Amino acid sequence: MRSPIYVAIDTPDIARAKAIAAKVKNHVGGLKLGLEFFSAHGQAGVREIAAIGLPIFLDLKLHDIPNTVAKAVQALGGLNPAILTVHAAGGRAMMEDAKAAAPVGTKVVAVTVLTSLDGDDLNAIGVTDGDPHAQVERLTRLAMEAGVDGVVCSGNEVAAAKKIWPKGFFVVPGIRPAEGHHGDQKRVMTPRKALDAGASILVIGRPITQAEDPDAAARVIEATL
Repeated sequence: MRSPIYVAIDTPDIARAKAIAAKVKNHVGGLKLGLEFFSAHGQAGVREIAAIGLPIFLDLKLHDIPNTVAKAVQALGGLNPAILTVHAAGGRAMMEDAKAAAPVGTKVVAVTVLTSLDGDDLNAIGVTDGDPHAQVERLTRLAMEAGVDGVVCSGNEVAAAKKIWPKGFFVVPGIRPAEGHHGDQKRVMTPRKALDAGASILVIGRPITQAEDPDAAARVIEATL
């Protein structure tokens, strides 16, 4: 069975990205390429990383009017990403159109509340109850109704999201080993706890990519699962 760990390779340095991917390829389930990497290298860069042979999670968090997002998803279709993200806050029609435009094998997953946000941040952008948990639940229901494949949420909310959507696909970022630093994440969880709570895949970046030996770091985390 493939590992649930997807390594977040958030670097604009393609040589470093390829080196990390090559080091960890035997102990992870896939690679997440985000906005930083895509802005620097575009589709050609994604193809170079995909050539290493692992599934690609293209984490672009698309968020625009439905037609624009659908056209963007179509434009990305040739990459055949395993997973592609949109923002649930873009609304039901946007998510429906994104899913309709995606290649058959691509999971379209909706981002609920970024793991860098807490209650004060939500209040500041007009979510009046300021409760990340309640907002994740609202957006999970909306994503399920829109017919996408699943959602992105922190480990703190994944059990509640899975209760709402038993057959959903749950991507959990903000994963840190028990002894790890939180960095800019405000809502974090250990890999084992996140899996137990219902995560389908775990997105792990710095604890692996900034380790002296990324492969050893990936193996240590995998052993806890």
